[in-house]
Amino acid sequence: MPSANSSEFLERLQRYPELQAKFDALLDVVENAAGDATKADEAEPRVFEELRDMGQQAIQSWAERKQQRIEADCNARSDLARKEKKAALANPLRPDPDSRTNL
Repeated sequence: MPSANSSEFLERLQRYPELQAKFDALLDVVENAAGDATKADEAEPRVFEELRDMGQQAIQSWAERKQQRIEADCNARSDLARKEKKAALANPLRPDPDSRTNL
């Protein structure tokens, strides 16, 4: 779904600073900010690299948001309980519960 206007797009982009940095890097290539690309053959691999990095960052951001939503959904459900590591039954018998020596 495309943004209604550029200000809405910028607001959305600001929620993802890592992705915004990738857009900045791509624009640097497009504008030849370094001034070292004189031919399309020199710019093309840089554009591909920036687009690949941007895609990886987009997927990373998606995965992080998905994980946050799943955790929030699980925390909101009363029928789910967090799993905690159970203490070994022999721990009260050990002089030092952190040691794994024989009783």
